[in-house]
Amino acid sequence: MLQTGGSRSSRCISSKASVIFKDAKSAEFLAAVGDIESLSLLGGLPEVVVTGRANVGKSSLLNSVIGRRDLLFTSKKAGRTQTLNFFRVGSHPGRLVVVDSPGYGARGRPEWGALFNHYLETRKQLCRVFILISAAHGITVTDEAMLSSLNAQIQSVDSTCWTLQAIITRADALKTNGRAQIDQIGQDIFRIAPTCLPPIITSCPSKGIAFGIDEVRKSISHACGILP
Repeated sequence: MLQTGGSRSSRCISSKASVIFKDAKSAEFLAAVGDIESLSLLGGLPEVVVTGRANVGKSSLLNSVIGRRDLLFTSKKAGRTQTLNFFRVGSHPGRLVVVDSPGYGARGRPEWGALFNHYLETRKQLCRVFILISAAHGITVTDEAMLSSLNAQIQSVDSTCWTLQAIITRADALKTNGRAQIDQIGQDIFRIAPTCLPPIITSCPSKGIAFGIDEVRKSISHACGILP
């Protein structure tokens, strides 16, 4: 089993975080941004952005976190997300915004990377960057490059106000030695990006019980200043 129990206080915080995401029907797609100029048209609420290798499970994870099966389109075809997609969480006027970014790797395009980098460098309301790592594949060469780049930005830019955290996806795919593989991924993440917060272990199977979702919600809420 990859799940672990928590203290009474941590369960209380998780419960408070769940309240923020409770009204799933009020979650709303705000905009798809495909160019730098359009970024300035959005703003106000605190934001978190999710990045990861193409087909790492971003859409499935975010649908589970937001509480909607179909708010984000899921596809087995890598590279489906081609814009920065903004989703408001909470009843109007909302509590926070979750941003889904294009996947990187072989299916990524240079212009997507340029837009993402500009977003990281200039977005004042950005509170946390979540990078998704597949439990089944471990840290790929492109994952390592992205982790290293994000870590360097945190260390070198005085004005950086966002933090970095990894989310390990599809942990249910691990069978024998699953815990050892997860521990190794965690060690590799810290080696590559010492500024990265401890990873959250998740699973969002189409059939079966998801886990780690409340921890992601808690982390988002904490990063956005909604929870202490």
